[in-house]
Amino acid sequence: MELLHQLLDFILHIDVHLAEIVNEYRTWTYLILFLIIFAETGFVVTPFLPGDSLLFAMGALIAGEHETGLNIWIMLLILIVAAILGNTVNYKLGSVLGAGVFKEKNKILKLKYYHQSHEFFEKHGGKAIMLSRFLPIFRTIAPFVAGIAKMPFGRFTYYNIIGGVTWIFALLIGGYLLGQIPVIKNNFELVIIFIAVVTFVPAIWAAVRSRLEPKKVEKIIEGEDPKS
Repeated sequence: MELLHQLLDFILHIDVHLAEIVNEYRTWTYLILFLIIFAETGFVVTPFLPGDSLLFAMGALIAGEHETGLNIWIMLLILIVAAILGNTVNYKLGSVLGAGVFKEKNKILKLKYYHQSHEFFEKHGGKAIMLSRFLPIFRTIAPFVAGIAKMPFGRFTYYNIIGGVTWIFALLIGGYLLGQIPVIKNNFELVIIFIAVVTFVPAIWAAVRSRLEPKKVEKIIEGEDPKS
């Protein structure tokens, strides 16, 4: 419960916490954010990291009136690399570990997360890798599911690169351009809440639907080529 409270506080006051990180670590902030984005996209056990809010807030902070010593274009490049590498690692882990790591009673690797992501993957095919970038939880599970399903690595990489570039650019540059507009700057906490709600709605809806509908037993045939 304490961890959940700290995570919620970090998300709601992410601009304050990022400013503290920048003030203390300066250019090491590039590495810190690289590791956060890499972890969220690269390890199936970290779907709770606040990637969307973090990117928007970082863009706004760099554009702010206080000197950070950080360059928006260097940050953009570093985080794009982190996002692409993270998904690639996640894909490889999925191809090696398989679906068995998801358990019904596991608090992090919940079986329902796997079923929801697999359903999303089956519906959208390879495009799920790109679309899931903007959906918390799904973006962490989708590349893992792609690895389990043995999606051709070339096709995965294609959607991985497009999705990674689009996600980082949209939110980081969006924060950089919009974060200093008075109405957004003065209501930044509400903006962060709005981003969190909008991005989490699909995951919440999938969870509600999975409780209302009978569970389907899904099996992935090793070597099956997912829909494009």
